[in-house]
Amino acid sequence: MLDPKLIRNSIDTIAAQLKKRGFIVDVAKFHALEEQRKKGQVEMQTLQNTRNVSSKAVGLAKAQGKNVDEIMNDLKKLSEELKLKEEQYAHVQSELDHFLAQIPNLPHESVPEGKSEEDNQVVRTWGVPRQFSFTPKDHVELGANQGWMDFETAAKLSGARFVVLRGALARLQRALIQLMLDLHTREHGYLEISVPYIVNADCLFGTGQLPKFKDDLFAAGSGESERYLISTAEIPVTNTVRDQIIEAEALPIKYVCYSSCFRSEAGSYGKDIRGMLRQHQFEKVELVQIVRPENSYQALEELTQHAEKVLQRLELPYRVMTLCTADIGFAAAKTYDLEVWLPGQKRYREISSCSNTEAFQARRMKARWRDESGKIELVHTLNGSGLAVGRTLIAILENYQDELGRIHVPKALQPYMDGVKVIE
Repeated sequence: MLDPKLIRNSIDTIAAQLKKRGFIVDVAKFHALEEQRKKGQVEMQTLQNTRNVSSKAVGLAKAQGKNVDEIMNDLKKLSEELKLKEEQYAHVQSELDHFLAQIPNLPHESVPEGKSEEDNQVVRTWGVPRQFSFTPKDHVELGANQGWMDFETAAKLSGARFVVLRGALARLQRALIQLMLDLHTREHGYLEISVPYIVNADCLFGTGQLPKFKDDLFAAGSGESERYLISTAEIPVTNTVRDQIIEAEALPIKYVCYSSCFRSEAGSYGKDIRGMLRQHQFEKVELVQIVRPENSYQALEELTQHAEKVLQRLELPYRVMTLCTADIGFAAAKTYDLEVWLPGQKRYREISSCSNTEAFQARRMKARWRDESGKIELVHTLNGSGLAVGRTLIAILENYQDELGRIHVPKALQPYMDGVKVIE
């Protein structure tokens, strides 16, 4: 969430900045709500002062032995009027809070302006796409034909956009998860953390999924007991610092977490319906950093390089993209996407998004830190996939296939596969 004071003082400037990312701020509505809030606040304060004066008058009249019935009646009317004004003020404040909660983060000055994903910019590339002596197959042909990847059974169990992995492919997925966790904990300095897959609405508000993206979530329970399946481990991991004041010496905090993720994909009807590219349930290794504000953009570069290192270890060609203003996520101030080369599709596909949300999530979560002088301010939060396991599995199948349909295991994974070099 943006600073309400900043919005009040610079609403027109903020509206112009957010227009670059395709978000239109209803400035007139904001001014109307803010005027109602100010008016209600003045009316409440006036009534509270009048009530305080009347209360003192009652005490004085009683001490003098005077009749206080008329003053008491006036005081009762004042209290009733004040209660009504407080309810009206609370309603306006709730409307204003909802309005502010819908406003996305401001893009960082280094984010390129654009109107769609076509305006994203290539930062760097790594590796050279392999030249095949045969026509490479996509992951569905490779996996389903061998019985490793079963969409029919998954559909019988759960419906569309699920998969059952068997044998060597299930083992390869497990090996990928272990490689990623080992790399990030042993070489990149992250602390592994395991979190619940079901969270409350406060967590989802804190990281920005609620209220805007409720349709993308799977709800568990209803009413007061309503909870949600996580769409990314970023949600519970980042919320571990919600409502906390972190001491300076504890920063930076660096967590890595493996989890299943669950998304309804409400806005993706008909998109990427083939295979494992876009599923309701998928596996991911998530990186989260909680840092001092002055270090957050250095941390973004570092976190992105940590995600890249997984692709380098697996020797998978990829490119790094800076997302333009129209393509960055709701909470992000700046995002790098990693896109891996998929020969079966003859194109690069996203495998990780690494974002700096600055203080946007921290303000919603009330996550703060105390500096060496004792001053308390909001932390900055960052997150990124290190990596999306299913898409990494797809990339290995397609990049390491041979003309017989066998999959050659990347060298970095062979120790996790008991030395197996080829999946027959």
